[in-house]
Amino acid sequence: MRHGVRRAVWPAWVRAARIGVQPPPPRGDMAERGPGTGRARDEEPGPAGKEEAAAPAPKKRRLAGGERYVPPPRKLNPGVSFGAEHFAETSYYFEGGLRKVRPYYFDFRTYCKGRWVGRSLLHVFGTEFRAQPLSYYRAAARAGRLRLNEEPVRDLDIVLKNNDFLRNTVHRHEPPVTAQPIRILAEDEEVVVVDKPSSLPVHPCGRFRHNTVIFILGKEHGLRELHTLHRLDRMTSGVLMFAKTAAVSKRIDEQVRQRQLEKEYVCRVVGEFPEHEVVCEEPILVVSYKVGVCRVDAKGKPCQTLFQRLSYNGSSSVVRCLPRTGRTHQIRVHLQFLGHPILNDPIYNMEAWGLHRGKGGRIGKTDEELLKALVEEHRSKQSLEVLGIGEDDLNSAGESKDCGNSGDCTKSDPVNGSSCPAEDEKDPERNDIAACPLNSDANLETLDKDKELSLCGNQDGQAGEKGWEEKDPLCVECRTSRRDPSPKELVMFLHALRYKGADFEYCSSMPEWAMEDWQE
Repeated sequence: MRHGVRRAVWPAWVRAARIGVQPPPPRGDMAERGPGTGRARDEEPGPAGKEEAAAPAPKKRRLAGGERYVPPPRKLNPGVSFGAEHFAETSYYFEGGLRKVRPYYFDFRTYCKGRWVGRSLLHVFGTEFRAQPLSYYRAAARAGRLRLNEEPVRDLDIVLKNNDFLRNTVHRHEPPVTAQPIRILAEDEEVVVVDKPSSLPVHPCGRFRHNTVIFILGKEHGLRELHTLHRLDRMTSGVLMFAKTAAVSKRIDEQVRQRQLEKEYVCRVVGEFPEHEVVCEEPILVVSYKVGVCRVDAKGKPCQTLFQRLSYNGSSSVVRCLPRTGRTHQIRVHLQFLGHPILNDPIYNMEAWGLHRGKGGRIGKTDEELLKALVEEHRSKQSLEVLGIGEDDLNSAGESKDCGNSGDCTKSDPVNGSSCPAEDEKDPERNDIAACPLNSDANLETLDKDKELSLCGNQDGQAGEKGWEEKDPLCVECRTSRRDPSPKELVMFLHALRYKGADFEYCSSMPEWAMEDWQE
């Protein structure tokens, strides 16, 4: 049938200022961007534990009277890896079946973009970093958290020049994820294969950095400098494979390009799925990068998924899925189109899609109306965090479907957590389209001009200690109370069961919800 149908940690610049030494080289990328803007290409750390060779200090050219000196750009390391300094930014604690990250300070950074040259810093913040109100940046400057060429920004009216280096220190909060451990399925000198729990992003993106597979493997298993071979959607569990060397990564990437890889998923869907094989070839279009929503549309990209029912328990079916292409949310969108969405899909099995819940592409709403209805439905259930977004993400201006006008906006940023979708990379159920962390505070103008950082709570930061808390006067999240998702809300019934290549095959066990006699 074819349907063609921890302990409180001071930022490096604060520690340096207190002991009278020069601050260390910056880490991270610039402030979180608002929607509709390209993201900065990030400076990336080299192999863990290796220091950059000290370069001789460049000679300063003679400046005209009043002209501001801009140091030449530093040479960047081409590789991407995470080392001890990244893993030591904060620590985990466990509570109520959830893995949580203690809030921490983090530096976002960027070099001045060509289109910023000649514009004031205030104008750039007001037009391209709209996630925060201007009052936030004024307060951040007063607190010494904005730096230009490693010097504190005193005046936001300063005009930017080519090669200016900007750094913004922010207080980061990460959403909780399941406390279920990552299980190692196989490991040798070339690869490591894990069974990823649901709710964990593969690598840093959007609001997530330490609560990701890459960071947990590095911090808790000593597995570092891994190369991502394929990705899974944050809410998808199952087989996930990493290469240990660039050579292995290149070899398997070639198999991907030659379509030699076979991926098998299993899911539990609504209703009685047909007994015979079903092939869906409907094109898929991204509706929103910020919320992470796709739908079937003739203007979308071509794709194909094969489905075969494995069992039916009288109300729901377990279905085997074989994606032949790798579009974002491909399996989930095709199942929705067929009228059998994943039973607990937090996006594609919601009332926001209308009476038919998107079956046959029948929605009856514009994309804007659909997104609004979807967000309102989750807001009413206090479950926005399940989407990987928060209220603050929705308070900023609208987004652009092409995610801005910058050519940099083609890959997710593995170093700093800022992300932007590279739609059709290596896996049909990957999801790199979570929004960047956004905040808003209309009262920041009243912040004491002499106040820098204020930390309170238990300074010992014992693991699992419920009362531990780190407060920051500029951070809206520190003053916001949110309902934690339940562990059950962080599980979606879609599992990557098998990953097979020309010379390898890795499998995980069938999840409990996929057993034939399972009842909700």
